[in-house]
Amino acid sequence: MADVAELISPESERELIQLAQGGDEDAFGRLMRSHYEPTFRLVNSIIRDEHAARDVCQEVWLTVWRNLKSFRGEAKFSTWIHPIAVRRAIDQLRSRKRWLNRFLPFLPEHADDQGRPGPEPAGVGNPRDDLERSERMNRFERAIASLPPKHRAVLALREINGLSYDEIATAVGIRRGTVMSRLFHARRLLAQKIGDFT
Repeated sequence: MADVAELISPESERELIQLAQGGDEDAFGRLMRSHYEPTFRLVNSIIRDEHAARDVCQEVWLTVWRNLKSFRGEAKFSTWIHPIAVRRAIDQLRSRKRWLNRFLPFLPEHADDQGRPGPEPAGVGNPRDDLERSERMNRFERAIASLPPKHRAVLALREINGLSYDEIATAVGIRRGTVMSRLFHARRLLAQKIGDFT
């Protein structure tokens, strides 16, 4: 796990990249600390399992280290990392037998500023409301679990990470039109599957 994120200027980042490309592990460590948490949040938004996401992030940073010499600086470093992180996260999904809990927030009225469900207000609700809420969440999780990984990925990048269509296209390595199509089908499938589970 990385230490607290280190803020570095664009000029310092370019210098660190050059040093890391020359094999400087300390420079690479600073780069990793600077970008670790955003990369972790991206991976975790797709696989929704903190421990698995940390493992995937280790693979992401090993891949970044091995391929760092191919980075030419034509895009931001974070933009270059995104496709690596997304591919690793999707690979993780495909290797699992089932989808883990809580992919997307189902109760937006209780979401925090990152869109994650927050704690219930004290003294609110009754056992019947709690049961209905639990049943809705279970239906939602089953619906998410049944979506193909490529649809879950674009849905996570758009709805959780708030990426634009162009940013998603870059991250996943597909055309903008394909992103729009997958999002449309993901939302349609999700609505249909939630209905099927009611």
